[in-house]
Amino acid sequence: MKHILVIDDAATVRLYHRNILETAGYSVSEAINGIEALEKALVKSYDLYVVDVNMPKLDGYGFLKEFRRHEDITQAPAIMVSTEAGTHDKALGYAAGANLYLTKPIKPNELLSYTRLLLGDVA
Repeated sequence: MKHILVIDDAATVRLYHRNILETAGYSVSEAINGIEALEKALVKSYDLYVVDVNMPKLDGYGFLKEFRRHEDITQAPAIMVSTEAGTHDKALGYAAGANLYLTKPIKPNELLSYTRLLLGDVA
């Protein structure tokens, strides 16, 4: 079973993403900010990261930049999901190491389609 880490400071958003992904058969863990996510990623490898941008302590850009610097951990794909929809925001996301940048609110089938694509779970 593929394991996904959902990183978002909003409990409702984490629950929303968790429900979509678990219903599709994925195992899901959560982190409330970039620091907690980095700590989790350093001790356990995940198959995919779903990352919010605006979070306290360490935002999504900071998390991805730091995560991508660690050559000793698996470099799994990351989907950045944010309310920030500008071209500049997307460019920052990709520069930080995101494989995909999606704007909230994200539809369940959209999240699943991209998750399956990035994890190679397409039929």
